[in-house]
Amino acid sequence: MSNKLQELTERLYQEGLSKGKEEGEQLLARAREEAGRIVEEARKQAAGIVADAQKQADDLRDKTSSDVKMASAQCLQATRKDIEDLLVGAVSAESVSKSLSDPDFLKKIIQSVAERFSATESADLSLILPASLQQELEPWLAGELTKALGAQPKASFSKKVAGGFSIGPKDGSWFVSLTDETFQALIAEYLRPVTRKLLFG
Repeated sequence: MSNKLQELTERLYQEGLSKGKEEGEQLLARAREEAGRIVEEARKQAAGIVADAQKQADDLRDKTSSDVKMASAQCLQATRKDIEDLLVGAVSAESVSKSLSDPDFLKKIIQSVAERFSATESADLSLILPASLQQELEPWLAGELTKALGAQPKASFSKKVAGGFSIGPKDGSWFVSLTDETFQALIAEYLRPVTRKLLFG
């Protein structure tokens, strides 16, 4: 009897052991499967993070490159404009200033402009002239110009006008300005295309 009991115990032990081993292997297989799935998911996430980081780096590089190109183009354009302005200013400033400070040249221009007004308008003319040329121009205004126009225009001399003149009706409703600054600006606009072509092709 004790033999049978021993066999039964042994058989139950073996069955329990076998069943426990089988369940253990199943648990181990499931754990390995789950671990594989987790590792695969982690790899996918890592690949996604790397891809996102690469995309952000590429976007940043492209944006930086674009910004640098735009800034360099603007800088080049500004430099060209500065060079152009310096050359145009140098070319026009000296000759314009010299011509518009010459009393004989001014007399011819003023008389030509003043004579374009009708006889009634010329009586009401007002001139602003350079203070530096007052001695040369005042006698001419009172004599020759008054005789040519049939009436003496009102003339004032200003230190603000370095060369050239402004002319218009006494009421100040409008005026024509041919000072150093206005003439240089006018000439510079015509010189710019030529200068630009010479400098930059």
